[in-house]
Amino acid sequence: MEFAFTDDQLAIRESVARTCAQYDDRYWLEKDKNGGFPHDFYKTMADAGWLGIAMPEAYGGSGLGITEAAILMQTVAASGAALQGASAIHLNIFGPNPIVVFGNEEQKRRILPDIIKGNVKGCFAVTEPNAGLNTTALETKAELDGNAYVVSGKKVWTTTAQIADKMLLIARTTPRDKCKKATDGLTLFYTDFDREKIEVREIDKMGRKAIDTNQVFIDGLRVPVEDRIGEEGKGFHYLLHGLNPERVLIAAEAVGIGQAALARATQYAKERVVFGRPIGKNQSIQHPLAESWAQLEAVNLLTFKAAWLYDTGKECGAEANAAKLLAGRAAWESCERAVLTHGGYGYAKDFHVERFLREVMIARIAPISEQLVLCYIAERVLGLPKSY
Repeated sequence: MEFAFTDDQLAIRESVARTCAQYDDRYWLEKDKNGGFPHDFYKTMADAGWLGIAMPEAYGGSGLGITEAAILMQTVAASGAALQGASAIHLNIFGPNPIVVFGNEEQKRRILPDIIKGNVKGCFAVTEPNAGLNTTALETKAELDGNAYVVSGKKVWTTTAQIADKMLLIARTTPRDKCKKATDGLTLFYTDFDREKIEVREIDKMGRKAIDTNQVFIDGLRVPVEDRIGEEGKGFHYLLHGLNPERVLIAAEAVGIGQAALARATQYAKERVVFGRPIGKNQSIQHPLAESWAQLEAVNLLTFKAAWLYDTGKECGAEANAAKLLAGRAAWESCERAVLTHGGYGYAKDFHVERFLREVMIARIAPISEQLVLCYIAERVLGLPKSY
């Protein structure tokens, strides 16, 4: 049993860290205060080849696995970029998975190189106001009209829709009451984000200001048949294929944020002198930080176990979901302890830890709630009856 990263994997971490060092705390603090997509960071990562880390070499990618992608995303988050940096490239890393697996050769050659090069920015139009995590209840419709589908409906929590050129869209092509199973009748598309037919309204939120999140209203959008991914009505099943990799990446990013917060709290505890001694000499400061280190290390092992299982073709649903659950919680606690270690300064934006606390909350909420993760484990691992 080997737990160490390979030399090549360590080289990825070191190279990504050097790239991220070009974008320091001041850069991300400015983004947090004033917003605006980090286009320069995105371009730097694209030019370095990182956007295609897990995509096939035949289309310009590196052909590596989710393990290497998780190393990449964790390193970005741990650099201090947190989720502003990670979310800027997150969709490029896992989003094209259904295209890679289920797209035809023409689609792969047409779509993937531009994603890998960073020539296009995409958004993921799945969640809807009346459906939430119940994807089978989606109401957005796509009706075939000649050689195109006409799409109308509403989406919510659509990240980067303000700057997107393309979108990965799921819509219902067969009414739910005409399907044998609720999971049938949903179709996946990758198509142009036509703003003449799409209205975007940004949602003001508590953190990650550089990465916009939106309500999206689609009215009569024509989507060419050639933009349909795979078979009509199989979109839900295609999405499932990419869920476990995304949970692994979210877990890795959360651990990275927790590590960033812990590093800053530890350094502050060494330097801050109160009553004639550094506060880091006090066990009431030491022990919570040491506990966070232990928690982050433990969940990091689970995260990379899940990545290894996925990359070796083994079942990883339980591990990926558990990693996402526990990483979000451990990272949240690490960020909270970092704020408390800083005392009043922890509440000040210039010390950055309050930003980490606000951003890491996303890892506890999305892309799946903690409660549904626990339901999954209860049913699939423990064999308990379905509760909903």
